[in-house]
Amino acid sequence: MTDKQIKWLKAAGIRAVKTVAQTAVATIGTSVAMSTVDWRMVLSASLLSGILSVLTSVAGLPEVKEGE
Repeated sequence: MTDKQIKWLKAAGIRAVKTVAQTAVATIGTSVAMSTVDWRMVLSASLLSGILSVLTSVAGLPEVKEGE
């Protein structure tokens, strides 16, 4: 694996983890406001957001500049 691929994987992974955490917090907060937390929904929405984050990262990451 090249250095550029490793940098991309690390940057995409960090973004995905942050996105998953943000989605979980938002979903839990919304669920609490509605009186009940559906943990399957929280997990499902969070995992989907992580997958979408990685797929979006395929288009490019500013953290991994061309020529590095």
